[in-house]
Amino acid sequence: MDVQNPNDELYPIAVLIDELKHDDVLLRLNAIKKLSTIALALGADRTRDELIPFLDESVEDEDEVLTALSEELGNFVEYVGGPEYGHVLLSPLENLAAIEEPLVREKAVESLNKICEDLSRAQVEEYFIPLVIRLSKADWFTSKISATGLFTAPYKKASPSLQEGLRQQFSQLVHDDTPMVRRQAATNLAKFVQAMPPEVVVNEMIPLFQHLAQDDQDSVRLLTVEVLISIAEVVPKDQHSSHVVLLTTLKNLFGDKSWRVRYMVANRFEKLAKAVGDEVVRRDLVPAFVKLLKDSEAEVRTAIAGQIPGFCGLLDRQTLLDEIMSAVEDLVSDSSQHVRAALGTQISGLAPILGKEETIAHLLPMFLQMLKDEFPDVRLHIISKLELVNDVIGIELLSQSLLPAIVQLAEDKQWRVRLAIIEYIPLLAKQLGVEFFDEKLGNLCMSWLGDTVYSIREAATQNLKKLTEVFGVDWARQTIIPKVMAMGNQTNYLYRMTTCTAITTLAPAVNIEVINEFILPMINQLIDDRIPNIRFNVAKSYGVLINVLRQLPAEGTLTEMKPGETTDGPSPVALDLIQKQILPSLEKLRADQDRDVRYYAEQALLGAGDFMITAP
Repeated sequence: MDVQNPNDELYPIAVLIDELKHDDVLLRLNAIKKLSTIALALGADRTRDELIPFLDESVEDEDEVLTALSEELGNFVEYVGGPEYGHVLLSPLENLAAIEEPLVREKAVESLNKICEDLSRAQVEEYFIPLVIRLSKADWFTSKISATGLFTAPYKKASPSLQEGLRQQFSQLVHDDTPMVRRQAATNLAKFVQAMPPEVVVNEMIPLFQHLAQDDQDSVRLLTVEVLISIAEVVPKDQHSSHVVLLTTLKNLFGDKSWRVRYMVANRFEKLAKAVGDEVVRRDLVPAFVKLLKDSEAEVRTAIAGQIPGFCGLLDRQTLLDEIMSAVEDLVSDSSQHVRAALGTQISGLAPILGKEETIAHLLPMFLQMLKDEFPDVRLHIISKLELVNDVIGIELLSQSLLPAIVQLAEDKQWRVRLAIIEYIPLLAKQLGVEFFDEKLGNLCMSWLGDTVYSIREAATQNLKKLTEVFGVDWARQTIIPKVMAMGNQTNYLYRMTTCTAITTLAPAVNIEVINEFILPMINQLIDDRIPNIRFNVAKSYGVLINVLRQLPAEGTLTEMKPGETTDGPSPVALDLIQKQILPSLEKLRADQDRDVRYYAEQALLGAGDFMITAP
C-alpha cells in the first residue's frame, strides 16, 4: 500500500494505520479522535469491512488511547451504516471490556449499553446477549466485572426465556468467588432490579440482595443499601411489611459491625425512608434513626446529621418531638467538631417542621449554644441558614435572641465567620428596619471597611451597596456616604484604597446628585495621592463612573432600572460631569510617571468612547 499517494483510495486508512502504530502516544490519541472523519471518508461499507476489523486488532496500546477508543466507538453506529449494522461494533468493544485498566472497561461498557439501545430485538438476542454471557463466563475477573454492567440494557428487549437466562447468569456473578466481581454485581443490581416486575424482584432478586447483604466483605455489604432502595421502589409499599427477609436484612444493615456500612445507610437514610411504606418508617426507621444519631463513629453521626430535616419532614410533629429531638439536641455538644458542623448546616431546616412555638422552645437554645462553639465552621453554618428560622418565628424575636451573638461573631478572629455575618446583614437590615439597624448595627458595618483582610473590606463595600438599595439613597447620603468619604482623608493608605473601592461599588446604587456632591470631589482629591496604587485605582474608578453616568437616568439610580430598560443616552448633567471633570483628570493620569497608572488611565479613556470627541 502506497501511503504517500493521496489519490490512492486506501490513503486515509493507510495514514490512520501509520498514526496508530506511531511511537508517539499523542499522535495515536489524535488518530483515535479523527476516526469519525476517516469513517466518513471511507464510507459505511469500508468502515465495516476494513476499519472496524483493524480496530478490533488494535487493543494493545496505552490506557489513554484505549479509553478514547472505547468512548469513540459508542458514537459510531451512524458511521457503520446505521442501527441495522450496529452489531459490528460489539467485537472490538468486547475486547476492550476485558482490559485490565478500569477506566477503559467503564467506557467500553458505557458504549456497549449505548449501542444496545439502537439495536433491534433480533440483534440483541443474536449478538448482544451472547456477548454478555461470554464475558460473564470468562476466566479472568475483569471480563466478569464488565459483564455485570451489561444486563439491564438487553434485558428490556429480550424474550421471557432469555430474560430468565440473564437473571440466572447474573445470579452466578452475585455468587462469584472474587470480591471485586461481587462488588460490581451489587453496584449494578440496583439498576437491574428497576427493569423487572415486582413479582420477579420478590421471588428472585430479594434472595440475591440478601446474599450480598450477608457478604463477608463490608465493601460489598455497603453497596447493598442502593439495592435495598431500588427493591423498595419497585415493590408496592403496602407489601413491604409482609417481606420478612427484606425487613430483617434492613435491620441488620442498621446495626452492621462495619461503620462503613452504617455510614452508607446513614448517608441514604432520607432516600430509603421515601422508598419504603409509612408503617416501616414508623416501626423500623425511627428507632434506627435515633440509633444512628448516637452511633459510636463520628463519621456515621456526621452522615445522619445531614439527613435530619429530610427525614424529619416525613414524620408527624409529635413523633419528632417525642422520639427524635432529644437525640438531635445531644449532637449540639458532640465531641466531634465535624458532627456539630454538619448539624449546624441542617438544624435550621427543622424550624418549618416544628412551627413557631416548638422552634422557640427547642431550636433557639440550640442555636445560641452553637453560636458559641469553638469551631468556626459550626458558627458559620448556623449563621448562613438563619433565614429559615426567621421565616418561622419572625425577625424581632430572632434578633433579640441572636443579636448579641451576631455582634460577637462580627468581631470573630476567623475572617470567614466575619464574612458570613456581612453577607447576612442586608437580609437582617431589611427585616429590622432602618432605626433598629442604625442603632445596633450601623457602626459595625462601617468598622468592616477597616478590616485587615481584603476579602472582608471588599464584602463590606458590597454590603453598603445592598444596604443603600434596601434603605434608599437619602439614607445612604446622610448615614454612610459621609463616613466613607471621611476615610479618604486617613493617613493609612488602605483606608484611602477602600474609599476608592467603596465609591466604585456604590456608584450604581446612588443618583447623579450624590455622585456630583460626594463621589467626584473625593476621587478628584485622590488623583494626586502619593501612593501609585491609589492613583491607578482612581483611574479604574473613573472608568466605572463613566459607564454608570452613561446609563444613569436623569432621576433615580441604575439599580432601580428594570431589566432590559435603557436610557436615550447620558443626561446633560452626566455628560457635563464626564466632560468637565472626569476626562481632564484621566488625561492628567495618562501622563503620570507610574506606568500602571498610565495603563489604567488609557483603559478608562478607551471606555469613554464618543465622549472624547466633544471633550474640551
